[in-house]
Amino acid sequence: MNKKHTANKRNKRKQNFWARYPKWAWWMGGMGMMAVYCWVFYYFFVGPTGFRWRALYGDANYPEGYEIHGIDISHYQGKIDWDELRQAQIDGCPLRFVIIKSTEGASRLDDRFKSNFYEAREHGFVRGAYHFWSNKSTARAQAYHFLNNVPLEEGDLPPVLDIEHKPANQPTEDFQRDVLTWLHIVEDKYHVKPIIYTYFKFKELYLNAPVFDDYPYWIAHYYVDKVKYKGQWKFWQHTDAGRLPGIKGYVDFNIYNGSFYDLKQLTIGIDEQSE
Repeated sequence: MNKKHTANKRNKRKQNFWARYPKWAWWMGGMGMMAVYCWVFYYFFVGPTGFRWRALYGDANYPEGYEIHGIDISHYQGKIDWDELRQAQIDGCPLRFVIIKSTEGASRLDDRFKSNFYEAREHGFVRGAYHFWSNKSTARAQAYHFLNNVPLEEGDLPPVLDIEHKPANQPTEDFQRDVLTWLHIVEDKYHVKPIIYTYFKFKELYLNAPVFDDYPYWIAHYYVDKVKYKGQWKFWQHTDAGRLPGIKGYVDFNIYNGSFYDLKQLTIGIDEQSE
């Protein structure tokens, strides 16, 4: 008897809960939740400036009008056959530059940085190294971690800061000040302005101060025919679905916005030689 009475009370509570709001309110709420879910899914997995879902876009495309092609790599590409890679072409053009992940935060070193960095120079590529920004470490600690582990030489590309996230609770002005701290410390070491890598919406939202326009910009913008960013830029990472001999799996494809001579002029040591 008690069990039956308890069950009846529970059923009445459920009925009262569902009856509290009219049916149209439940329909509207459900549709709203579905809309939010679709937006989140698109933004993080499908959208060209978020994390991509390759199945919707297919294989890598090649922007027209550019002849200087390159890739960026990290431990995710595993062991690379550099002899095969040296013969690789992208859209009928030779592979000219390789930008390699080096450090992250204030303590992490990419597992394959040293070997990739050495092999890229040995096989005749213009090489570069990038630091992946972390919001968990100070800008100063990250800058010196990069400098202590990355021996850039004459003929290498300027150091690269890969920055894709801002702390949610940090004012934009403070965030920009931290980014400039990293850039200034590294610039003082190499006497060349570092390259800033990010996607164009991030730059417009958080790196829109005029001072950042003085730095070479490497833009990530996938599955589009043209870069939508209206400012000056040097590199365009146009897909993460590239395939090349010597590399198992996918690799990021990039183009340089200029001639091979211009690319060489961007490298460390050229300005001092011309003076």
